[in-house]
Amino acid sequence: MGHPEAAARFVADDARAHWHDQALWFVRLKRDRQAHGLPEWEELRSCAAQIKAHTVSRLPQYLEEFERNATAAGAVVHWARDAEEHNRIVHRILSERGVTRLVKSKSMLTEECDLNPYLEARGIEVVDTDLGERIVQLAGEKPSHIVLPAIHKKKEEIGVLFHEHLGTQEGASDPTYLTEAARGHLRERFLAAQAGLTGVNFAIAETGGVVVCTNEGNADMGTSLPPIHIACMGVEKLIPRLADLGVFTRLLARSATGQPATTYTSHFHGPMKGGELHVVVVDNGRSALLAAEAHRRALSCIRCGACMNTCPVFRRSGGYSYGAVIPGPIGSILSPARDPARHASLPFASTLCGSCSDVCPVRIDLHSQLLAWRGELAEKRLVPAGKRLAMKAASLVFRHPALYALGGRVGRFLLRHLPRALLYGRWNAWGRQRELPPAPARSFRELYDGRDDG
Repeated sequence: MGHPEAAARFVADDARAHWHDQALWFVRLKRDRQAHGLPEWEELRSCAAQIKAHTVSRLPQYLEEFERNATAAGAVVHWARDAEEHNRIVHRILSERGVTRLVKSKSMLTEECDLNPYLEARGIEVVDTDLGERIVQLAGEKPSHIVLPAIHKKKEEIGVLFHEHLGTQEGASDPTYLTEAARGHLRERFLAAQAGLTGVNFAIAETGGVVVCTNEGNADMGTSLPPIHIACMGVEKLIPRLADLGVFTRLLARSATGQPATTYTSHFHGPMKGGELHVVVVDNGRSALLAAEAHRRALSCIRCGACMNTCPVFRRSGGYSYGAVIPGPIGSILSPARDPARHASLPFASTLCGSCSDVCPVRIDLHSQLLAWRGELAEKRLVPAGKRLAMKAASLVFRHPALYALGGRVGRFLLRHLPRALLYGRWNAWGRQRELPPAPARSFRELYDGRDDG
C-alpha cells in the first residue's frame, strides 16, 4: 500500500486527523519560541551542518579513531554490515552471558533492524522503557514518530491499554495516574533486568565515548542497574571532537520538543566498574547513501523529528501512512534509498513547501532532495504511468505559451460551469479533501494585456 491509500485511511477519522495536526503544530511552535530566544541559533545550525559535512567526508578515518579510543577506554566495538548482522551480534552477546531479560531505551536503529522480534523469537524478553515506546509495544504497534512514538494515541486509549496490561482502574485516563502506573511497572523490569540496551545520539571519535539523550532517565536506569550495556549506533552518529558536542546538544532538544536541553544527557566512556560496554556500529545501507551525491546530506540527520512536526502532509496523514520506520520528510529520503520500489510514493508525499528544510537543525535541504528523488524514481519507471503521462502533458503545456493560455481558458470555463457533482467526481483525488478555488472571469495575462497605461 502506498502513502496516498494509507493516508486516506488516517484522514477518514476527521477528528483524529485534526487533533494529530494540532498536537504536532503545538510542538513546532515550542521549537520556534526556543529558536527565537537564542540569538546565535542560525550560527549554530550552520556550524552543525559544517561539522556533519566534515565528518562524513572523512568517515572511515573517524570510525577508526572512535574504535581505537573506545577500545582503550574498555569498551568492545562490533561492526555490522546490515540489520541481520546487527541482530546476530546483539543476540550473541546476550546468549553467551545467559541473558533472558533485556531492558531497552528508545533506539530507532533497533526498530530499523527489527531487533525486538528477533530476540523475542529466541527466548529473550525485551522491554522498551521509554514511556511512549512502552505504550506502542504493549499495543503491538510500531512508533508513529521518532521522538513522540505514541503521539497518535489519546489518553483515553492509553487508559484502556494500561487497564488491560498493567491493571490500572477501568476508565482512568489522568496522565499523572497513568504515568505513575507505568513508572511502577517499569521499575520492576529495571530491577529484574540482566542487560540494558540503548541507542546512541552522538559518538565522539576523539574520546571513544557515546552520548545518550533522554527526558525520562530510562537509559540511565537501564545501564546502571544491570552489568551489561549494549549501545547500538549507525555510522552517521559520529562527531569528531568533544568540543563539537555542545553545538548539537543546544540544537537537539530545542528542535525536537521545544526544550532548552534534554533532561538527561548521559556520557558513557567505557564500562562501569565490574561491567561491560559493547558498542555495535551499523552500516545497513548508509555507505550506499554516502555514495549518492544528491542525498548524502541526509546522513547529517540527528533524529530530532522537527521536519515531521512542521510538515503539513505528515501532520495530516499520520506516521503510519509512510510504511517506514522513519516517516516524514527525512524518512521519505532515507526509505527510497533502501528500497526504491516499495517506497516510491514517499517523495511525492510532500508539498515541497520547504518548511522541513527551514526547521532542520543541521540544514539538510530536505525539499530539494525530495524533488531529486522524484526525478530518479521517474527515470526508474517506478512512478505510476498515469502520473508520468500527466507530467509529460504538463511539461508540453508549460513549454508552449499558446497551449498554456488555451488550457487556462478551458479550465476557467469548466470550473465555472461544470456541476459540482461532476467537478468533484471520483476522478478528482485532489478535491476529496479540499475545495477548488473560485475561477476568475479573466486570467492575469488577459487583465495585464487590457490594462490602461494612461
